[in-house]
Amino acid sequence: METAFVAGIGPLLAVPEVPAAVLGVKNGGSPYENPVGITKRASVDAVGITLVVIGLKWHVLELGSSPGPISESVRIHDVFLSFRGVDTRSTFVSHLYTALRNAGIKVFQDDSGLQRGDYISTSLFRAIEESQISLIVFSKNYANSKWCLDELEKIMKCYRTIGQKVVPVFYHLEPSEVRHQTGEFGISFHSLLYELLPQTSMFRSYNIRFLTTKIWNKKKFTQDWREALRQAASIAGFEILKSRNESEYIKAIVDHISDLLNKTDLFISDNPVGIQSRVKDVINCLDFGSNGVQLVGMWGMGGIGKTTIAKAVYNKIGREFEGRSFLANIREVWKQDGRQMGLQEQLLFDICKEITKISYIDKGKNTLKDKLCGKRVLIVLDDVSTLDQLNTLCASREWFGKGSVIIITTRDLVLLRGRVDRIYIMTVMNESESIELFSWNAFKQARPKVDFSEISMNVVKYSGGLPLALEVLGRYLFARGVTEWQRVLEKLKRIPNDQVQKKLRISYDDLEDTDEQEIFLDIASFLIGMDRNDVILILNDCGLHAEIGISVLVERSLVSVDDKNRLGMHDLLRDMGRGIVHEESPKSPEKRSRLLYPEDVIDVLSKQTGKESVMGLALKLPKANKYCKAMKTFRERQCPSSVERIQGITLHDALHFSFSHFMTYFHFLYLWLKFKLKKKYRRLKLNL
Repeated sequence: METAFVAGIGPLLAVPEVPAAVLGVKNGGSPYENPVGITKRASVDAVGITLVVIGLKWHVLELGSSPGPISESVRIHDVFLSFRGVDTRSTFVSHLYTALRNAGIKVFQDDSGLQRGDYISTSLFRAIEESQISLIVFSKNYANSKWCLDELEKIMKCYRTIGQKVVPVFYHLEPSEVRHQTGEFGISFHSLLYELLPQTSMFRSYNIRFLTTKIWNKKKFTQDWREALRQAASIAGFEILKSRNESEYIKAIVDHISDLLNKTDLFISDNPVGIQSRVKDVINCLDFGSNGVQLVGMWGMGGIGKTTIAKAVYNKIGREFEGRSFLANIREVWKQDGRQMGLQEQLLFDICKEITKISYIDKGKNTLKDKLCGKRVLIVLDDVSTLDQLNTLCASREWFGKGSVIIITTRDLVLLRGRVDRIYIMTVMNESESIELFSWNAFKQARPKVDFSEISMNVVKYSGGLPLALEVLGRYLFARGVTEWQRVLEKLKRIPNDQVQKKLRISYDDLEDTDEQEIFLDIASFLIGMDRNDVILILNDCGLHAEIGISVLVERSLVSVDDKNRLGMHDLLRDMGRGIVHEESPKSPEKRSRLLYPEDVIDVLSKQTGKESVMGLALKLPKANKYCKAMKTFRERQCPSSVERIQGITLHDALHFSFSHFMTYFHFLYLWLKFKLKKKYRRLKLNL
């Protein structure tokens, strides 16, 4: 037996001397055109490697364990985790695996416990192919496992052929030890090679009759292993030093994997029209040179895109912070039992990457302050609707580290006043943006098709620049004909789209006072465009607290007031309000609280119905029409008691016939009829 020496290591393995005749060496030449040039004096890098490789290759050919050609498989797993169990299974890898799973990353970890020397299975090969990233934890005994080296060879093949991402982790090793198989890592590698030698019967008997030229020309396993080790160790990765806290490394690895998978970025939109300019405006509200904690509010009506823009800002600047969290749809989550603490737990997990159980809200407040006060974080609180929610999640700026940014999206302006540094007021899309967004949803292109140009403009006009409506209606009208489009538009005039209305109605349903809801319905039904002060007088006389109520509606983005003090409302909010009235009794107008359409008004008045429900009505008639006869009939048949509960009538310029007899039956008429009609509707002849 001869002793083999490896540079820098010393005596390593006892290697038997192999007769030259057995190797087929003639006159100092190479046996069977052996590419590695085996000589009489064998060494680990000559006979040991070559004979082992030939033996293993022979077995692989017989077992047929190759899974076939690599293809662009469906990516089922986010990460394939390759590691040497004896070194790291119960320590570093266990903690790493848990952290990855807690971050929402799907990890394939083969931990079947198969013994060293077993051949890697086809299913495991497939699992590697079906992973987006391979995470390799190199440890001192990693190369002592044929199983690990076969995994590595497959991983690097996927790296070269299908672009799989590879992240190496050098656990208590230097990359150069792996690259050149030196140090403790090199000892374990060469130890494996020697252990595999006895498996080859030809080595023991010197019988090499099956060493055909075909086998000699095959790539040697050891050459593939060495090349795979060299390539993997040349990729930028993580060196885990013994002197450092491993939890810090694990967090860095998880963050890196999350970035590669885009797990930390939020989905924005299939068609991001008009987003970038608004994102830029929001970012301009921030002072990145400030050491203070900044709070920024985003305010606007439902469906206007607050959440979408907040997500885009979160993606754009999030990586500049130590941690970040996006708490979505707080309004709805808050209503679920026990979810208040769940929001606190989610906030802590997103930033600290650890699970914290919170049993009650006050405890959660203290935990948030203790764990986040030293961190520079970005937090988005989406769709906040109550002060309790703010107090539970960010009661004080002292909870967060210097330079932190808190973004709050809400429909309620009062929640932001006095609490945030700046308020970004959301605006509807302009015509160009509206057409493009609608077209992407309706036609899958940036502009309307030629035959649909005019009717598309009608839909865009109806949507009023509201992104939600543009997307919903565009998707609904996709692949429909012009005739269907016309029918849909006609229907929308009377019955708004349900999906849009549900989103908008949230703000109405959240009004805590029934007076505020009644004021909203009155404005939506009758009073849009009127002077705010006049409306306050009218509604106060109806027993409503109009001044406070209108202020609340403005703060909730339900009503607007222009520079001329006139009340305004988005067309879709108007339709939503009128839809609420219609839902009171879809089939029976006389059972609704407010009557808006001429046919409904005349039907109720002609039949002398509605005295139990109708509180207001609107009439807009031409000079002389078929309804005049109905009104005459009403005057002749009506008695005071049948209409004494009706509180208001809206009359328009186009109404030219006398209502003096008709109006004497009303118990109460809006003050509008006492002063506004005389001032504004002079053509209307009334005996007031």
